[in-house]
Amino acid sequence: MISLRNLSMHFKVHEKEPGLVGSFRSLVNRRYRNVVAVDNVSFDIPAGEIVGFLGPNGAGKTTTLKMMSGLLHPTSGTVTVNGQTPHRRAPDFLSAITLVMGQKQQLIWDLPAADSFLVNKAFYAIDDGDYRQRLGELTDLLALAPILNKPIRNLSLGERMKCELAAALLHQPNILFLDEPTIGLDINMQQNVRDFIRDYNRLHQATVVLTSHYMGDIAALVSRVLVIDGGHVAFDGNLRDLTQRVADRKVLRLQFAAPVERRDLEGFGVVEACDGRQATINVERAAMARVAGAVLAGFAVEDIAIEDVPIEDVIRTLFAAPGAKPESRAAAGSA
Repeated sequence: MISLRNLSMHFKVHEKEPGLVGSFRSLVNRRYRNVVAVDNVSFDIPAGEIVGFLGPNGAGKTTTLKMMSGLLHPTSGTVTVNGQTPHRRAPDFLSAITLVMGQKQQLIWDLPAADSFLVNKAFYAIDDGDYRQRLGELTDLLALAPILNKPIRNLSLGERMKCELAAALLHQPNILFLDEPTIGLDINMQQNVRDFIRDYNRLHQATVVLTSHYMGDIAALVSRVLVIDGGHVAFDGNLRDLTQRVADRKVLRLQFAAPVERRDLEGFGVVEACDGRQATINVERAAMARVAGAVLAGFAVEDIAIEDVPIEDVIRTLFAAPGAKPESRAAAGSA
């Protein structure tokens, strides 16, 4: 469904010295520097898959999404989406995709969402029967009935985000590019949006590329992640494989029948927390079985849990690693 081959995007950025003198100099001798936003990126996404597209700020995620959605023409390389070249903006391509950016809006500020939906109906030439059916489905999935006739400016951020999703999906695209769709939403609304994305994917077998800084979105929705850093693909594979590759430790959570001193646990690993009855210890992955057995033999344990390191910590570790190099999906998956 989506294929990128050696895709790159370079920008020429004007640099000006501060102050009046710098302004005059820039008039007669403008200086530029070349910024490499995306560098030689290649990957494939099959139809119906939900993929998490991760990376730090400035890594090239949004630039890549804009090239896949046709908003930017790549400097070099090729991208095809649904058999089409995105930047040609063919009608068949535009009717098959949607791009939702959590920090941008397409709805008309002073009009109710229902009126903005009618604008999209006309733009995509959706017939009356399909429009009623799709709007009814989206209204049910997103619980829009109480807010459809309120001006957008009177809606909360969460309500506006739900309306943005509905507006973007009225033409029933089968490829969704979602850039931070839950940004700024409270926990309940984040969960509602996640449930909706999962339901839409199931109902329409839609292909979804999701970027988010909320790791709850990634953990809840995707199994495959693409990690981009410095314009390169640093990882492409299963989310669990990423955890095992980056995090060489696991988390041991313990509840004791009698109080335990922190110093008594320090030989087992890095004690993150200990209040006497409960403790959290970071243990090397390879040593976990031995450590768990020693703790059970040496202390009165009421409950024990062994967990992977939180995905937030995994991503933070990956981004902090110096000199990360692109890896193929096969290599990453075998790590």
